[in-house]
Amino acid sequence: MSDNNKKTILPAPLVNSKIRKIKVSNGIFWIEIPEAHIYLLCGCPADTVKHLKKRGLVEGQVSNGVTYESGPNAILLSDVLIQNGSFSNLTEFPVLQMLYLQGMIIPNHPNNTGIKPMLIGLEEQVRAQMEYIFRGNYGLVSKEEIMATGVNEQMAEEMMRIKLNFAFGKISPSDVLLDKRFVNNKPVELRNGVFVKRLGLNKYEINYQNETAEVDLSLQPNEKYEAPYQLGFHTVKREYLAVVHSGEGDGWDIHRPCMAAVLIFQGKVYLIDAGPNISATLNYLGISMNEIEGIFHTHAHDDHFAGLTTLIRTDRKFKYFATPLVRSAVTKKLCALMSIKEEHFASFFDIQDLEFDKWNHVEGLEVMPSYSPHPVETSIFSFRVLWDGEYKTYSHLADIVALNVFNKMVANDVGISIERFKKVKEAYLQPADLKKIDIGGGLIHGDHEDFRYDRSQKIILAHTHKPLTMSQREIGSSSAFGMTDVLIPATRDHLVDFARAHLNFYFPDAPEYEISYLLNHPIRFINAGSMIYRKGQVNKLVYLLLTGSVEFTDSQSGGMHTFSAGSLIGFYSGFLGMDALETYWAASNIAALELPSEAYHDFVARNGLYDQLRLLESNIVFLETTWLFGEVVSFPILSAIAQKMKQLEVRSGQYVPMNQEECLYLIVRGEVEVIYEEKRIAKLKKTDFFGTDTILFGTQSVCRFMATKDTILYTINAESIVSIPVVYWKLIETYEKRLRRMRRKDD
Repeated sequence: MSDNNKKTILPAPLVNSKIRKIKVSNGIFWIEIPEAHIYLLCGCPADTVKHLKKRGLVEGQVSNGVTYESGPNAILLSDVLIQNGSFSNLTEFPVLQMLYLQGMIIPNHPNNTGIKPMLIGLEEQVRAQMEYIFRGNYGLVSKEEIMATGVNEQMAEEMMRIKLNFAFGKISPSDVLLDKRFVNNKPVELRNGVFVKRLGLNKYEINYQNETAEVDLSLQPNEKYEAPYQLGFHTVKREYLAVVHSGEGDGWDIHRPCMAAVLIFQGKVYLIDAGPNISATLNYLGISMNEIEGIFHTHAHDDHFAGLTTLIRTDRKFKYFATPLVRSAVTKKLCALMSIKEEHFASFFDIQDLEFDKWNHVEGLEVMPSYSPHPVETSIFSFRVLWDGEYKTYSHLADIVALNVFNKMVANDVGISIERFKKVKEAYLQPADLKKIDIGGGLIHGDHEDFRYDRSQKIILAHTHKPLTMSQREIGSSSAFGMTDVLIPATRDHLVDFARAHLNFYFPDAPEYEISYLLNHPIRFINAGSMIYRKGQVNKLVYLLLTGSVEFTDSQSGGMHTFSAGSLIGFYSGFLGMDALETYWAASNIAALELPSEAYHDFVARNGLYDQLRLLESNIVFLETTWLFGEVVSFPILSAIAQKMKQLEVRSGQYVPMNQEECLYLIVRGEVEVIYEEKRIAKLKKTDFFGTDTILFGTQSVCRFMATKDTILYTINAESIVSIPVVYWKLIETYEKRLRRMRRKDD
């Protein structure tokens, strides 16, 4: 029996103890008080329900002939939305599990006792989760919101009728479905004599009849939220047109990622949807975030959406391909989760709107989105590429509706036309060389029988946590994680193209023949876990990372760092002859251009690059120590910023000259006070920054900044940083914190 199939044996509770506490995974705890009917999930990152199932805390039960699941009935939220680069509060699927799989909302269900799922925590986190769940349930909630995306009035009315059919006739605010408790420093009663008190940041005490249990939801500095599955490492060849199967499960499958795919076109990597733990999924495939060209997005349910919370914590805008209808629903949900204004969505993604029922051209790739009935706005996608006089096609049908379910809506005569039914059916059954379909069943997912006579050459059945039945196997097949269907093979090595582009970026003034000299060295494929450099040894090789990721631990800060595709590893020691300062290893299967240090040294010398590289080294090392840039900004981006940084000196007692338009100021040495209307509201020190007003709004700051010691600053122009999503978000966070301080000074 594999480890994944072993059931965890839970520890027995202490004798006479009324409270049972279990660590489920990193940052996730379970508090159980059966006597008070409290089953408290503490901490709720992505895929939490799958972790609970693996620990045996969610199990099947039968009562009065009704089968349903056990599980939590309350969730204690993290005080902070993000820890170590990952979102801490993603409650949509745990809440859905309570409402539907436990039966807490189903009429006449034995587990529908009037108790509602409860969200507990700081008010700002609870309110953000309530709005995020509301948008996750319904998407756009009025005809006017739908029409604002360009849909005509007749179609908008029909879409609303379909939505209301899925919603049992009405749009209910989250308050109707959920209870909430705002917790601060005083004990707050949950129910039945159980109290929760906040002890400090992410620290809570649960009390019941003189017994207490404490939980700390904070992750340690190098700790990450864990994926519930181990998938094995793969190497994905960069084909001309291919589909890599990166997810076949659903939101409840403990062994596989949720339904998704990776589309390779002309060697470029595109995602089709982004479910929970997308970074782990891509790492198993040997794909780093920097390799992603864009994402085609079907809809806003968490099993297809949660990965966006990872994509916005990166250092470049990914192209976001969706219809305006889907984009609007996704924007409202993501911005509710992050508690930011909707206009900021465009600061995190490069928006590429697609038209329904039309072949949209994407740099040689053609894609057609078609409307699919679902509780939230949803598109299916068809992709095609012309090759040797005929099209090669792939269709991705995530979260479709069973045709008999949709036909009943039409038959009920609630204003859904038979023409709409025929159009949806035609889009579903359009033949393709390869088609992946949702067969999740029930009221909101697809039925395999609808595709029994589908004329597609190959059908993959997905979006289920159950083994395929014999009836299903007559129609289509399953697909193992990492399996690739090649529709058009590549006849050239796209990795060489990637290497050339990266080298031209690093050495823009080097002549082409010098770049060709470097390119003539071999591309090596290295397995995950292999050591690249050992600390203290002289580097004999320099690597240009082309695919995958390399990790190392900074022995001074203790922090973990990741080099993504495009990074030049051994950049400094390669030309300075230094020993390796840290141990580096392959975090995934990688491909890298391997340059002997001597050859690299000769290249640097011939092209007079020593001074330039030393300056870059100094600037990059400083940027890596800052909160603003050091967390997830990659080596290539840091290198680009480092080349444009300028130094500014300010004497003690002088104000920083803010006449440089749209500049960010980073403190290298010294101290700066933030002054608002002659009142000091903050003191900034080394690695702190200011100038966010100008960057975000193009306006002069209402504050003044005075050096209280002799101070050295770096200035960085806005153009270098506004396109870095994770940095942009940190600028917003910092601006809002300082704005709150300013308002307090006004009180």
